[in-house]
Amino acid sequence: MLLLAEEKKELIAKLEHRGIKDENILNAIFSVPREKFISNGLRKFAYDDNALPIDCSQTISQPFTVAYMTTALDVQKGMKVLEIGTGSGYQSAILSELGAEVFTVERIKTLYLNAKNILTELGYNVQMKLDDGTLGWNEFAPYDRIIVTAGSPDIPRPLLNQVAVGGKLVIPVGDLKDQRLYIANRTSEGFEYQAMEHFRFVPLIGEEGWDKK
Repeated sequence: MLLLAEEKKELIAKLEHRGIKDENILNAIFSVPREKFISNGLRKFAYDDNALPIDCSQTISQPFTVAYMTTALDVQKGMKVLEIGTGSGYQSAILSELGAEVFTVERIKTLYLNAKNILTELGYNVQMKLDDGTLGWNEFAPYDRIIVTAGSPDIPRPLLNQVAVGGKLVIPVGDLKDQRLYIANRTSEGFEYQAMEHFRFVPLIGEEGWDKK
């Protein structure tokens, strides 16, 4: 446990050095046991600042990427947040630690079940759905925030439609090799878009994303 605490402190120091300053986000990353979201064989790398493979040719994002996207999302306690691409469940846990009411959609059954088990075990109350995330989750819309954790060729219209006025959507947009993070802020007049840093994500597969090969 002491070793894990030291590894966590080193990771937090690296994130701060790279410009992550929000204490709530740093505390959430320290609190969430990332080692629980990866295989036993990779747990010694849990607090390296790297993406790691999980089941079904997917990844758990690099901690810096999670911190950067969460900073861009600007989550406040009590907000209703929709996550597209549950993956390992790690981002859902971070959002829960920040006090958000989290809804998350995953298209791959194995990942959905694994994440559900881990989040339940850790005591995170996350609403989960197995479905095409590019269509969002209209039943509980609108959302204060929407975060998409896979790269899309464009911003899916169903997701834009599910953002509350005054809310925002954070999504990587680009080709299959490189994406740029965009923030779409919804005003009473429509959307204002802000381009951020470049990242590389797994593709967003679905009706409003990339076709499944």
